[in-house]
Amino acid sequence: MSIIIFGSINIDLVATAPRLPLPGETLLGHNFFKVPGGKGANQAVATTRLGIPTHMVGRVGAHGFGAELVNSLKAAGVKTDDIFVDNRVSSGVALITVDDAGENQIIVIPGANGNIDNQDVERLAHLLPGSQALLMQLEIPMNAVFAAAQAAQKAGVTVILDPAPVQSQLPDELYPLVDIITPNEIEAEQLVGFPINEKESATKAAGILLQRGVKCAIVKLGAKGVVCATAEETFFIPAFAIQTVDTTAAGDAFSGGLAAGLSTGLPLRQAVVWGAAAGALAAMKPGAQPSLPERVVFDAFLKERVDSW
Repeated sequence: MSIIIFGSINIDLVATAPRLPLPGETLLGHNFFKVPGGKGANQAVATTRLGIPTHMVGRVGAHGFGAELVNSLKAAGVKTDDIFVDNRVSSGVALITVDDAGENQIIVIPGANGNIDNQDVERLAHLLPGSQALLMQLEIPMNAVFAAAQAAQKAGVTVILDPAPVQSQLPDELYPLVDIITPNEIEAEQLVGFPINEKESATKAAGILLQRGVKCAIVKLGAKGVVCATAEETFFIPAFAIQTVDTTAAGDAFSGGLAAGLSTGLPLRQAVVWGAAAGALAAMKPGAQPSLPERVVFDAFLKERVDSW
């Protein structure tokens, strides 16, 4: 069984500094580097490195990093036949600042990602038969996300939505099309309208998302752990204790680990542990795609940490 990723493909321009700048402030930084990113592409690399055949559906520009981005995905083993080269715009770009504690600020310029439409959904649709899951994010137009979710539900394919960058008002009709939604605490707060900072408030938020129609709500609390709720159960998975270097793509790694676990037949609780482990490993290295773990590293981490958890 394969996984389909429908989403953004960006180049990440990353600056590191002692701390994140205040409005109007100029800081001297430590370092600058350029790496492939985009939440969609990150998730595609995450699932591929965990051994799951993965198709990427999205767009790049004909100029401005487009060929570099596609070649990078190919080199990672991602199937790229359904990436469209859009001659009208440049590829997506993310400007990222990372501080010494590993926290980040990100500005995304959509570029070709912003032109994704029903033509891309049609290219995606032929991949649905035989696919285990469709992973999506919100760095592409909402109309395309909605249409793809409809097509996946009709085909009986699990829809996993990372609602980032968050929109406070997701369409009401989108929720029932989503099997699993995976906001972090900031995104969950904007979706439900109250602060999310610990297990109790995350559990309350997950319950509200279930009421809106999703089948499973997973609220990620970073170093505080993960709350997962379905109609049948609610459980908490503690975070792995790590030395955080850069949280960029940790959420994408979580989605990849979760989807990989489910596609191999693991029960939900174990798949959430896989997501937490993949996210932890990604946060231990700098950059987006360079931080996503290979399966041998992932398996070793799980064996060492879970056995002694």
